[in-house]
Amino acid sequence: MPPLYTDTPLALIPTPKYETGKDDPFTIEASNMALSHNAFIRGFNTIYQQAPRLKPSDKADFAGYCIAWAELVLTHHHYEETDFFPNVNKAAGKTHLMAGAVHEHEAFSTGLVRFKNYLLDTGADFDVEELIQILMSFKDPLYEHLKSEPGEIVALARYNTPETPIDILKIADAAGKKVVTIPMLFNCLPVFFLNQESHEFEDGMWLGVWPPLGTVGKAVMNRAIPMWQSSRWRFASCDADGKRKELAV
Repeated sequence: MPPLYTDTPLALIPTPKYETGKDDPFTIEASNMALSHNAFIRGFNTIYQQAPRLKPSDKADFAGYCIAWAELVLTHHHYEETDFFPNVNKAAGKTHLMAGAVHEHEAFSTGLVRFKNYLLDTGADFDVEELIQILMSFKDPLYEHLKSEPGEIVALARYNTPETPIDILKIADAAGKKVVTIPMLFNCLPVFFLNQESHEFEDGMWLGVWPPLGTVGKAVMNRAIPMWQSSRWRFASCDADGKRKELAV
C-alpha cells in the first residue's frame, strides 16, 4: 500500500493570519498567498516522493502531472510580474516595490523551465534520477521565495495611505482571474485545488474558507474538472474533500 502523503522535503509555510491573529487586508492577502504557495509546495513534495516509486505504466501520467505543476507555478509568477506587482506600484505611486520578489523569481525560473522542458522532450521516457536532480537544482531558491513573499505583502501596508490607497485584495483578485483561462482550468488548476489540505493545517482554520469557493464551485473544481485527465491528478496530495491521502504510487 502506498504511504500517506507527508510534507517533505519542503515544510509548509504558516499564514500571517494564523501567526498574528490580524485580519487587515494585507494580512489576508498575504495569507491567501501563503496558502497558494503551500499548494505549490505540496505539488513539489508529491513529485519528489512518488518519482522513485513509479512503474513504467505510471510515467506518462506522472510526466503530465509534473508539467502541469511547473506550468502552474510559472504562470502564477508571470501574472505577478505583469499584473499584480505593476498595479501595486501604480496604486502606491512607487516603482519596484516588489523588485526583491522579481529577483527571487529569476533565481529559480531557469531550473523550473528546464524541468518542464525536460519532460516535454522526453515524455514517458524520462529518467527518474535525472528528473529528481533537476527538481532539486532549484529547490532552495524556490522555497526561499515561497517563504518570503507573504511577508513582503504584509509590509506593503506601510505604503497604504489616504493619498495612495492600495486595495490589495482587489488588485490580487483581478490578477488571479487572469490566470483562469480554459487551458489552465483543465490542464493545470487541478494541481492547485487537489493540493489544498484544509482539515489539519493550522488547526483547520481554513476549512470552508480557502479556496474561496461555494459548494457548487468546490464541486466543479475538485470533482468535475479533475475528471478530465484524471489519471494525472491521482498524483496530488489531497482528495476532493481537502484531506491528505495515500500517494498514488
